[in-house]
Amino acid sequence: MTASRKPAVVLLSGGLDSTTLLALVASQGYAITALTFRYGQRHAHELECAARVARAYGVERHVLIDVDLRSPGGSALTSDIPVPKDRGFPEAATDIPVTYVPARNTVFLAYALAWAEVLGTGDIFIGVNAVDYSGYPDCRPEYIMAFERMANLALKAAVEGRIRVRIHTPLIELRKHEIVELGTSLGVDYSMTSSCYDPLPDGVACGRCDACQIRRRAFALAGIADPVRYYVGSKG
Repeated sequence: MTASRKPAVVLLSGGLDSTTLLALVASQGYAITALTFRYGQRHAHELECAARVARAYGVERHVLIDVDLRSPGGSALTSDIPVPKDRGFPEAATDIPVTYVPARNTVFLAYALAWAEVLGTGDIFIGVNAVDYSGYPDCRPEYIMAFERMANLALKAAVEGRIRVRIHTPLIELRKHEIVELGTSLGVDYSMTSSCYDPLPDGVACGRCDACQIRRRAFALAGIADPVRYYVGSKG
């Protein structure tokens, strides 16, 4: 690792938010360890996207971690529950949909804590968003603050005063179109990313799930063309 650059751990899914986050953190000069999780998600195309994004930004280390979240199930992303389609934005914004994966961010952040302590850093970045999102409870500021408090009680390095854990969430209060605008200003190539919960085998986005609808509206509001491919039968 380059001695003159401060280390940081970044959670990278290969989606719009985490790619924008990675670009932002890279612009700040951190030596980045990016963590991507293969947790049994049906939208595994995002793993290929994460690898491309990590290469594009020359991260110090890109780690693919296997976690089995299919065993507990309980989510349309990790079991045979159908992915909701064409729900419309009011419903998507006010309930907790079946695409919520139980304890996902808690599991991911726990791994990030382990890496951070070994790397000697307290800086962890996650691209959660609490404005234009699908209603997940583990994307809220209250959750992030609670996890950060717990982290500083849990790590040896924190208890000994050698690091102070900070869960950085620079996108959390941004509207989705503002995230697109931020990424565009940083030169992000969004053709590398995938947001769809239920893509076709070749990675083409369905255009109808919550994530696709939120993404398409964000690019439209930003006045920027979305470079990803959508299924020809979807509306947009």
